[in-house]
Amino acid sequence: MPYPYQIKSLEEYRSAYKKSVEEPEAFWADIAENFQWRRKWDEVLNWNFKEPKIEWFKGAKLNITENCIDRYLPEMAEKPAIIWEPNNPEERTRVVTYARLHKRVCQFAQVLKNNGVKKGDRVCIYMGMVPELAYAVLGCARIGAIHSVIFGGFSAQSIADRLEDAQAEFIVTCDGAYRGAKDIPLKSVIDDALIGNKLVKKVIVYTRTRIPVSMIKGRDVWWEDEMEYAETQVEKDGVVSFPAEEMDAEDPLFILYTSGSTGKPKGVVHTCGGYMVWTNYSFVNVFQYQPGDVHFCTADIGWITGHSYIVYGPLSAGATSLMFEGIPTWPDAGRFWDIVDKHKVNILYTAPTAIRSLIGFGEGPLKGKDLSSLKTLGTVGEPINEEAWHWYDENIGRKKCPIVDTWWQTETGGILISNLAGITPSRPGWATLPLPGVQPVLVDENGKEITEKDEEGLYKGNLCIKAPWPGILRTTYGDHERCRTNYFATYENLYFTGDGCMKDEEGNYRITGRVDDVLNVSGHRIGPAEVENAINMHTGVVESAVVGYPHDIKGQGIYAYVIFNGRGTPDEQTKKDINQTVARIIGPIAKPDKIQFVSGLPKTRSGKIMRRILRKIAEGEISNIGDISTLLDPAVVDEIKNGKV
Repeated sequence: MPYPYQIKSLEEYRSAYKKSVEEPEAFWADIAENFQWRRKWDEVLNWNFKEPKIEWFKGAKLNITENCIDRYLPEMAEKPAIIWEPNNPEERTRVVTYARLHKRVCQFAQVLKNNGVKKGDRVCIYMGMVPELAYAVLGCARIGAIHSVIFGGFSAQSIADRLEDAQAEFIVTCDGAYRGAKDIPLKSVIDDALIGNKLVKKVIVYTRTRIPVSMIKGRDVWWEDEMEYAETQVEKDGVVSFPAEEMDAEDPLFILYTSGSTGKPKGVVHTCGGYMVWTNYSFVNVFQYQPGDVHFCTADIGWITGHSYIVYGPLSAGATSLMFEGIPTWPDAGRFWDIVDKHKVNILYTAPTAIRSLIGFGEGPLKGKDLSSLKTLGTVGEPINEEAWHWYDENIGRKKCPIVDTWWQTETGGILISNLAGITPSRPGWATLPLPGVQPVLVDENGKEITEKDEEGLYKGNLCIKAPWPGILRTTYGDHERCRTNYFATYENLYFTGDGCMKDEEGNYRITGRVDDVLNVSGHRIGPAEVENAINMHTGVVESAVVGYPHDIKGQGIYAYVIFNGRGTPDEQTKKDINQTVARIIGPIAKPDKIQFVSGLPKTRSGKIMRRILRKIAEGEISNIGDISTLLDPAVVDEIKNGKV
């Protein structure tokens, strides 16, 4: 069998899970033996959740790119590593073999070296979904630089904040990117982000859209020129080589920024050894990947899903990963199904948001599309509602494909709770069982474990994990105390996920959503404070409060309550102006779906905004507001209820 650690039956799952809990070090040592290490570990696991301090495979040396590329060259050099499907279906598909991937990653590692990048330096990557993005990520990993990919929809201000936090001196970008009918001017956004920046030394620019760009002498260089020169350095007599930097298992691999409940983004840090083992193990088992399968994860590499299940998970398993530049509804709503048909996709991993938006187009876009190659379907980003689950099952899987409903986070590195495709039972709307190594526990607000069922026969509480798995975050960049307070201080000796959850008697888990204020919009976490800060930047806004509400397509929409005292009476144009402000400061993804102008906000006498009340109103539960006697001005609630949009 190609993956000796691939679970093939429910009995094997139970046995693996039991061993992973009772003998975690022996269990993970066995899994880790399947990777290439330059030096084996002295200790499998050393941890406490108090500081927190978490070390996996301590003392081991490796380079993750040797595990993703080099080890597959002897037997699989001509096997497709990445199939790239462009935004425009008229444009040529690119197939990147493992040999070609090796050459390009070595070249780009040399480009980085030529431009002064060293081990430990932070490199910000802001690109469209082109294969060069994967080369950039892996090129950084090959020389030991820490990559920080920023989603191409973020604004200049958001990039500037991340550059400052990471103290990044290098940027890799494109002139522009294609996304559906839009051309996104990435380089000009970077130029705006760099106004006043004294730290960035080099900007490497890949040509994609041929949009006119400003190139600053001494700082900006063209990707193509740099790669051409590097090719002469890494290829001699047909042999390509660039020595991979030896990394410690606990050296940082990347920083990925995620929204918190405060306005400042958090730089989640993942390390080389544990992250590699976890993404590979979860990929092979959850999707039941078989050699030769084409795996299509529709996420953007700017999010953790793309890091783990387009790049590192599939490539470390010698898989074929399909990368798509565009969006599911352009040039029409049949684009996903065209891609599945064209490339004979076996595994499709997408978001409930995408599924719900495609349901709205009916079954017309499916006509004439051969989806018979599909073996496994998956969802990610948020719990999938039952209606969407059944549509996905019936229309896309033809009731023959298991659906894996995966729960995980940027901080977890990879999937933690999910059924294994065709191996463990699935249940619509439920993430079901934890993967081996994952020990969930439900607690009440005081941290006491929930041991009694409610009237529905379910255990309900806040979802925590009581022991580390190899892919857990190690810190938040430059601020370890923030990591401790965010994830490990709420409940003693537990990692707190921030999610509410229910569990049935069989041990299946169903995620019920965030218990903190963080919003989950189209599967992406957005901090309300971040959105409020952006709204408050608008010239006429005095104060604002943002909550989530149920949204048919996005899962959760953004509802903003705004106190306005600018010129004139606020109207629809004012709302558009506020949304434009948010788009400029954060990015279009954070624009409120609804804006309600109010004269005041429900506050306690200490000045705290009662979001619970605002959330209930936004959700339409106007008759079930609860006790408002502690408010400074209870009358404001009636005004807000009457003005609901």
